[in-house]
Formats: sequence, structure tokens, C-alpha cells
Amino acid sequence: MSASQLVVVGAGLAGLRACEAARRAGFTGIITLIGAEQHLPYDRPPLSKEFLDEKDHVGAYKDEEALRDELRIELKLGTRATGLNRGPRLVRTSAGDVPYDELIIATGADPRVLPGDDQVVYLRTLDDAHRLRDSLARSARVLVIGAGFIGSEVASAARARGLSTTVVEALDVPLVRSLGAEVGGLCTALHRDAGVDLRLGVRVDSLERTDGGVRVELSDGTADVYDLVVSGIGAVPATSWLADCGLQLAEDGGIVCDENLAVLDADDEPVPHIWAAGDVASWVNPLFGTRMRLEHWSSAGEQGGAAARNALGEPTAYSTVPYFWSDWFGTRIQFVGVPDGDEVVVQQRIDKAGGTVVLYRRGDRLIGAFTIGRPDLIMKYRRLIAKSASWSEGLEFGAGKIA
Repeated sequence: MSASQLVVVGAGLAGLRACEAARRAGFTGIITLIGAEQHLPYDRPPLSKEFLDEKDHVGAYKDEEALRDELRIELKLGTRATGLNRGPRLVRTSAGDVPYDELIIATGADPRVLPGDDQVVYLRTLDDAHRLRDSLARSARVLVIGAGFIGSEVASAARARGLSTTVVEALDVPLVRSLGAEVGGLCTALHRDAGVDLRLGVRVDSLERTDGGVRVELSDGTADVYDLVVSGIGAVPATSWLADCGLQLAEDGGIVCDENLAVLDADDEPVPHIWAAGDVASWVNPLFGTRMRLEHWSSAGEQGGAAARNALGEPTAYSTVPYFWSDWFGTRIQFVGVPDGDEVVVQQRIDKAGGTVVLYRRGDRLIGAFTIGRPDLIMKYRRLIAKSASWSEGLEFGAGKIA
């Protein structure tokens, strides 16, 4: 290994896994981990799940002693990356320049912000989660903007507290881009069965603070006052600090990479010594032959490790079956694969509470599976997709398992 200084920008899961993988690979040089938050790296999925339900706390992945002594990481927390100088290999930060031999960018994503958002609560960081949990405890009427995963999990936490909960979604079906119209319809039923006032094809026109709360006017002509307004309209890659440094950014702000997670320049050539992982990485997934950018916990951890190994050794392609889960109203929903297929089949639905399996076909291949309330099956489908199982194999497997 010729590198002596590995710098990882982003102290989330992808960044931490990169540091761990580097040490496991035998790297003995300096590892510097730069994080914008003051907190040690922590687990983000519980922020919108158990933490809001007051069933759990969110802890750091490792204590500071383990990071500094066991992994020998130089921590720069509360430090924001502000730019990149590729010539002398320097990361510009709010605390000064940091030199690197190999650089892994894992800065994650920031919430998509509404115009005039000073009346709105967002959920991305541990501090956000504390504010939101405190606000839920003081509220009776909650409005959630966006019926995606974060918005739906917040709605679930609000309903678990018995709060009056309204969700507005600009699309005609929730999660249509992520899961397709058929599954979006099933998600609609989960909301309404839980007592959520779900309004589809509706946007927020205005928000105004009043003595009684936040007055919200909607595009359907209705208006009401809420104690708490939460936005869950998606996230954007945290890459604004990389403007004008020659890295290729996708339309959505993701960092364009090759199949090895090596960052590309404007000519589609790998930029020496720079890699990306996690929410920011837009890479070609060899298993599906398509470019994708994932905001999933599982892929962030996998990519962090892969980027570090590639930075310090012989690069190999990173291939994965995407996987995510979400907890809504006491039911776990899970998805593996990709949703953009030629056919979608809902095999069986036992009752309104769950027991659903949905399969996605492309050509003669099983490319995706979605389940409601069947965590026992989802990883088996993931293995089938990973080995490029045929459509008939997928159908036959499910036919014998759903009962």
C-alpha cells in the first residue's frame, strides 16, 4: 500500500465502515475522519423509528476511545468540508486544510427544503430527532408533508401517540417512483387503515405562524391550523462543497462514479485517488447494468467498505441487490432489488394488516420483491435476485411460502 494518509469526509455509516475496512485490509497509515456534526458516528435509521416512539435511544457506533485508540482514527468532528484542491490533494475544511493520499467522499444527503421553511421541522440528524420528539410530545394535530419513507415513519410515530395526523402527498400514489403504482396503492391502505388523513395529489401552498399554531393552505383549496408541521419530501446529496473542482456531478447532485466507486471527471475518466460511498455515490451496479444512487443503510455500509478496499488495493466492482426496510403502524415493509420492470404481481394478500408479497419481472428475470409483514421471506428473495433467478423461480418460491 503506497498511501500513507487516508481521508474520509463524512462521519456517517459509510465513512465509519470505510475506516474499519481500511484497518482490516492492513492499512497502517493515518486515517482522518471529518464530520460536520459534533456527534460521534451514530445509527441513523432509528431516528425516524424507535427513537420517535421513545422505545430506544440512538447511540454511537463506537465510543471515542475505540475510534481513536483501537482504529487509530484522527477525528475532526464539528468540521465542515468546504472545498477540494485536487492538485496538492487537499480537502478544504472549516478548521483548515487536510492533506490526503486517498480520499473517500461519504458526506451523505441533506433534507430537501421547502420555500419559506421556518415553520417546518425536518428530520435528518440526531439533533433534528430530539427536536421532533420533543415537539410530538407537545402536539395534538400534526401535518406531515410527503408520504415517502421518512414522512410515513413520522406519521406512524404520531399515530402511535394517538395524535390527529394528516399527510399530504403531491403524487397521486405514495412511493410510485420507488415501488411502482401497485405497491403505492398498498401503502395508501396502510395509512388509511391506521387512521391517517392521507391526501393525495395535494401540495402545500403556504404556511403561516399564528397564535394557535401553523396555518397551512393546500392546493385543494382547504386550510387548517396544526401544532406541528414536518417535512419529509426527500433529500439531496451533500455535494455543494464540491462545485468547481472538476468532479462530475449528476443532475440530482450525486457524484458520478464507475463500477468500482472511483469518482469520474467530466470526460468520464476516473479521477486519481478519489472515491465515493453512501448517499452521494451514483455508480454503475453490474448486477443490473444500470446507474443508481441509493439512500439505504445497507448499501451505505457496503459501499464504505468497498471504497476503502479499492482505494488501498486492486479495485473491484461493487455489485449489490438494493435492500431497504421501513416500519409503518406496527408493520414492517421491505424491498429488495429494483422496481422498474415489465410486470408486477401481487401474489397474495392475507388481510388488511399485511402478509403481502409483490414480485417484479424484467424479461424472464426476477428483479425485485416487496413484502408487508413478511420479514421471514425478504432475504430469501434477495438471494434469488443476486443469482439472477428466473421469473418462474420467483413465482414458484413464493407460491409455496405465502400462507
